[in-house]
Amino acid sequence: MAITNYTNLQTTIADFLNRDDLTAVIPTFIQLAESQISRDLRHWRQQRRVTTTVDEQFENLPSDFIEAVHFYIATTHGEKTLEFASMAEISRRKLSMVTNSGEPTVYTMNSGQIEFVPAPDDNYTLTMIYYAKLPQLSATDTSNWVLELYPDLYLYGALLHSAPYLQEDQRMVWAQLYGAAMQQANADADGAMYSGSPLVMRNK
Repeated sequence: MAITNYTNLQTTIADFLNRDDLTAVIPTFIQLAESQISRDLRHWRQQRRVTTTVDEQFENLPSDFIEAVHFYIATTHGEKTLEFASMAEISRRKLSMVTNSGEPTVYTMNSGQIEFVPAPDDNYTLTMIYYAKLPQLSATDTSNWVLELYPDLYLYGALLHSAPYLQEDQRMVWAQLYGAAMQQANADADGAMYSGSPLVMRNK
């Protein structure tokens, strides 16, 4: 059976486990697989771009945020990249600043929020490009790009998380198959992002 949606994914998992009494718990195996896929996968299709207005030192992270890729603000001189800094570096910068507010130059993650230094002295348009959590499958949202492109990730991920529940010794097998599928998916992403000939500047 081809795995094309949430329903036949559940059916395939039951077939692989050779069980017909797991209807209630298979969605949990899938949910656990989605959490692990979100942590392990770094694919360009996973990236999101969000634009918001920043006017305070602390701003909330997007609810589906996993990892930052690129943050920048719009200034009168054009696009300005904000550099990530550790909390220790942020503290050092604060001690050396003449004023606490200005045009932000760096950011860090602080207690589940983004902290900007200096604190914005005006309204700035912030663009965040980041890796987002995997959209979860459900009875109403029956597919997503991972299921379409890498159904084996979902299948082996769910089977991997079924092993502790079933107290079976197949965990190593499912882990190896899941690991191989994840390695291929990440390799595909790297190939798409970094393939092709480099840009060469020629003198006229």
